[in-house]
Amino acid sequence: MTRITVAKGDGIGPEIMDATLDIIKAAGAQIEIDEIEVGEKVYLAGNTSGIANSSWDTIRRNKIFLKAPITTPQGGGYKSLNVTTRKFLGLYANVRPCISLHPFVSTKHPVMDVVIVRENEEDLYAGIEHQQTDEVVQCLKLISRPGCEKIIRYAFEYAKQQKRKKVTCFTKDNIMKQTDGLFHQVFDEIAKEYPEIENEHWIIDIGAAKMADTPEAFDVIVMPNLYGDVLSDVAAQITGSVGLAGSANIGEECAMFEAIHGSAPRRAGQNVANPSGLLQGAIMMLNHIGQTAVAERVQNAWLTTLEEGIHTYDIYKEGVSKQKVGTKEFAQAVIANLGKTPKTLKAVSYANSAALNLPKYKRKASAKKELVGVDVFVHWNGESADELASKVKALELKHVKLSMITNRGIKVWPEGFRETFCTDHWRCRFKPQEGASISKQDIIELLNKSLNEGIDSIKTENLYAFDGKPAYSLGQGQ
Repeated sequence: MTRITVAKGDGIGPEIMDATLDIIKAAGAQIEIDEIEVGEKVYLAGNTSGIANSSWDTIRRNKIFLKAPITTPQGGGYKSLNVTTRKFLGLYANVRPCISLHPFVSTKHPVMDVVIVRENEEDLYAGIEHQQTDEVVQCLKLISRPGCEKIIRYAFEYAKQQKRKKVTCFTKDNIMKQTDGLFHQVFDEIAKEYPEIENEHWIIDIGAAKMADTPEAFDVIVMPNLYGDVLSDVAAQITGSVGLAGSANIGEECAMFEAIHGSAPRRAGQNVANPSGLLQGAIMMLNHIGQTAVAERVQNAWLTTLEEGIHTYDIYKEGVSKQKVGTKEFAQAVIANLGKTPKTLKAVSYANSAALNLPKYKRKASAKKELVGVDVFVHWNGESADELASKVKALELKHVKLSMITNRGIKVWPEGFRETFCTDHWRCRFKPQEGASISKQDIIELLNKSLNEGIDSIKTENLYAFDGKPAYSLGQGQ
């Protein structure tokens, strides 16, 4: 018997959770339930995180969390509970199988069978944002080697366990050479440890186009957080419906399982919602806790129900569907089919689908780190980069000189173009003269001079080389 934490959520959440629990209990799931409240009511009660401390205690004690969709109130101050949960609990891997159910669910891709493995904790979803000038806000994109190694190794181990033949990596490292470049680099390193599994890399834009057009070309796809969030929804939709997809959020100690869709408050309380997405999440949960036979029994019954044409309104189609049913009736139909296997759709076997046991990340020896310059960001309302350069040159030290100014990433000094539109946010790069070095004390002196000269320096970024290799981006056009 496994004790799990359950949250029924908001909107259609309680209805689809009740249906899901009815099905898996009827199938013989050996679970005990601790129910907690999360979501809109908790938010509106004054808890901006959407979850009480006592609920965290329950989740951490049980380690397994089955969560229905929640509503995050509109307006500032409310943080996404999904993001918070994933980061607090170290749920680094988001796993979303996207499988065609043709011909019973309408799709243009009848043989699609793709699993998207999404990094779940960092990237732009790390959420470090600042407004720095009247015209410019920034978001820090954080990619770490441990984060890359964990998610990429998970993707290969998943492929190995499920006897899948290929793992594909999507990045945009032709542009983001440091962050996405690290993800791609680690992918290439780890791929060498799995010679039996084919590997490939696609730039995200053409890769996304290829996936939308020819998803059968892919097997397992691993991506950083933002790309994975977007494309896993795209992949789910082109199988036939986002409402049919579930996801697993896997960490070293805890795991959370859910539908990928939202709370759909307009459909709440009408007994029309499709519980399939949450049910798919629950099936992944059963596999994770080692109850693979029950998971298999539920999935095959669900597939059989779809084959019989017993469909909720969202996937009902004249000529294909036989009966339009509500949430409760759909659950009852799945329960009635327990013990049956589909005749057209492929029956599942989950004998080898228990939780993956991956090795913990081992920190590598530190590289030789050398300070080689500094970027000083300046808030200035002028338009001429040449004029700004003449002002900023007053900050120069005897051995540290202004080398470049960029605006929105493009070089505007020296030799900038008058056609380039500039905002009030300027990056001024200072580097030591050839043969000289720069220290943190020099940076402090630069900032003191900035203060004395009335130049509004809003942030700095130190420039480093690691083992002699520059670890910062050039200006566009440099």
